[in-house]
Amino acid sequence: MGSVSRRSLLEAGLIVLAVVAALAPVPASLVERWYSTRLYPLVQHTLTPVSNLLPFAWLDVLLIAAVASALFALIRAGRAAWRAQRPMIFLVSVWRVAAGGAAVYLLFLTVWGFNYRRIPMEQRLVLDRGAPASDAVVQLGLEAVERLNALHAAAHAAGWVSDQRENRALREAFTRVQASLSDASPAVPGRLKRTAFGPYFRWTSVDGMVNPFGLEVLANPDLLPFERAFVAAHEWSHLAGYADESEANFVGWLACIRADVPTQYSGWLYLFWQINGELGADGRAALGSALAPGPHADLNAIVERLQRGQLPRLRNVSTIVYDQYLKANRVEEGIRSYGAVVTLILRARFDEGWTPVRRGNP
Repeated sequence: MGSVSRRSLLEAGLIVLAVVAALAPVPASLVERWYSTRLYPLVQHTLTPVSNLLPFAWLDVLLIAAVASALFALIRAGRAAWRAQRPMIFLVSVWRVAAGGAAVYLLFLTVWGFNYRRIPMEQRLVLDRGAPASDAVVQLGLEAVERLNALHAAAHAAGWVSDQRENRALREAFTRVQASLSDASPAVPGRLKRTAFGPYFRWTSVDGMVNPFGLEVLANPDLLPFERAFVAAHEWSHLAGYADESEANFVGWLACIRADVPTQYSGWLYLFWQINGELGADGRAALGSALAPGPHADLNAIVERLQRGQLPRLRNVSTIVYDQYLKANRVEEGIRSYGAVVTLILRARFDEGWTPVRRGNP
């Protein structure tokens, strides 16, 4: 009886602790100082090298095992409750599954999730301007067009490596960008892995994600060669503790445009895609008319890839679910945080070579 009581108390404690961890306000400066720049790098430097060695995705095993265990426990308890005509048997099983979910949530926060609560990029950098006007966005888009037109031939001639960890220029640029933004030790780059959820990525137009429990990178199997460098840099930025999507886009883009020519092309291609999606018809027409045939063909190839694989209804549901996930983790903009990178680029102060100027004491 005592052991049962102790177990119930432990389960109740896990649930209460998870609720407190989810709702309690924690100063961003405290998270930055003790978690994002101290504890988290130790965790990342341990888990990512191990996951890089594995040819399969940790998340596949973890998720399948967790779902199967929960379903098995609930089905077995449901049958037992039906036979004994005692609903409490099933309710106890639900309670234990809830306690297990609370433990998983606490593990998520410890391994990666607290990065959502670190100092935001707007407080980390010197910002010179307010919200950008539409003409400033068009001008940045035209700069992206200019860079794409200039880089296209050389980028395609050089080609792209399949494993971006072998891209020394990108790795070094990624390290330099991290050093300019935070006092944390540089993150270990992750291997872009195939996953059993690849079809889901295809159907919902997801390019990649980080497994928050194993700190590994999972990628859409259909990514085109000129997309992979930016996707890798974006996901590596998540591994560096930049959980917010706009911040990961910002850090990944900065790393790309400071690397070699093929990687620069990948970064500018991403930025053009982002800006083009945020402009009205006139702005898109201005960018499209200035774009050379080569980059235009690459963008058409991306559109074809997306249209070939996506299931619009599933994609819409996935977008809603991810939007709620981001908001639950205190990203108030939700899915709109993806596009906030353009505002961040236009507001931040940069030194030579697109080096962001960091505040002394954010």
